[in-house]
Amino acid sequence: MKEKSKKGKLALHWKILLGMLAGVMFSLFLVNTSWGASLTTIKLKGIDVEISRAGLLVRDWIKPFGTMFINALKLIAVPLILASLIKGVSDLKDISKLSKMGFRTIGTYIGTTLIAVSIGLVVVNLVNPGKTITEETRNDLVMSYSQGAGEKISAAAEQKESGPLKALEELVPDNIFKAASNNGNMLQVIVFAIFFGIGLILIPADKSAPVKVFFDGFNEVILKLIDLIMLAAPYGVFALLAALVVEAPSQDLFLALIWYAVSVVIGLFIMILIYIGLVYFFTGRKPGFFLNGISPAQLLAFSTSSSAATLPVTMERVEEHLGVEEEVTSFVLPIGATINMDGTSLYQAVAAIFIAQAFGMELDLYAQLGIVVTATLASIGSAAVPGAGMVMLVIVLAQAGIPEAGLALIFAIDRPLDMLRTTVNVTGDAAVSMLIAKSVGKLGDPKPKDWDDNLVTNS
Repeated sequence: MKEKSKKGKLALHWKILLGMLAGVMFSLFLVNTSWGASLTTIKLKGIDVEISRAGLLVRDWIKPFGTMFINALKLIAVPLILASLIKGVSDLKDISKLSKMGFRTIGTYIGTTLIAVSIGLVVVNLVNPGKTITEETRNDLVMSYSQGAGEKISAAAEQKESGPLKALEELVPDNIFKAASNNGNMLQVIVFAIFFGIGLILIPADKSAPVKVFFDGFNEVILKLIDLIMLAAPYGVFALLAALVVEAPSQDLFLALIWYAVSVVIGLFIMILIYIGLVYFFTGRKPGFFLNGISPAQLLAFSTSSSAATLPVTMERVEEHLGVEEEVTSFVLPIGATINMDGTSLYQAVAAIFIAQAFGMELDLYAQLGIVVTATLASIGSAAVPGAGMVMLVIVLAQAGIPEAGLALIFAIDRPLDMLRTTVNVTGDAAVSMLIAKSVGKLGDPKPKDWDDNLVTNS
């Protein structure tokens, strides 16, 4: 058998980055041609709608490939969590180990979220982005995006009207198959997987062995499927970024909110520096090692705006390229993808103060401390899907007495900022998994695999 040469092979994160750049350049070229910029009329739900020819081309012939790529990742998200968590919990062989790792994991996630919210408040109070928005710009934005914002407000209103224990009540599913049929019920799947894993620990070893063997094999199959799906990642992100550029709002709206975006980006950048510092201080791993190991997951998170969709890749990169043992990744990362939303909580803090400033409101220290607590709790309950932070932001605004209509002010540029904050969420998941692994003696050397490791070709 001939050994396949891997010299000169372009790394996955570079392929993804090239795909992103190609998607952006392709769409910019289209929208700046006379043909692409010209409008055509189509029927949408029986109503005549004007759309550019570039937008029509991308919507019909390019965007579907990006949608298929995201769907493929979402397809294996629930099986991955079930297999990896059941395997991870049952491998602990001791309830005390589970509680030890669980408390450390949740405590660390809450700690980093509090840091993120605090950073967001400091940055937005220093930059004061809301004071640069004129009355005319604000009115235009509210008129343009009031419908979309209204949908988010309505969704959030349902959550606000629920009882204080509603979130706790919804943790326990009444039907695991129903819960597993919707990626939005990820917490319910996690609860069932942990419960199932505990059951495996408590029964005799000879009874649990066949079940563990099944889930071990099932987990390996899912991981291999991830490798195969990632072969399409450069093409998937090309389609996603091409669609984003064509569908983006006008430049005038972005310019009107430039200082708000800058505030969010500064805060997110500081948060990534904190992750790097924590990893270096507690594990001794250099920044380059950490960033190179997690970069493909970061780029995918940026493209999809979904921690849940990125979870399979995050787990693979953390285990194979950062040296975290599977026992830790299979427990820490699925939980992190659901409750660790540092980027989202930072954004909520910045957005709340920005909207208050835009409406001429001055929030005292007590009100801003309330934002810290509310944003932290809201980020824990936020779904790991694109745009979920907008729904939870309404709860933060209501707590601080900020007009909810102000949501329309930031609706225009939420998507690109969502991409950035999801990148921070995923980076935080990876950093915390390394910290937990180090604390329990489960951090070793990287053992990278290739998608074709188990393929045999005849010479």
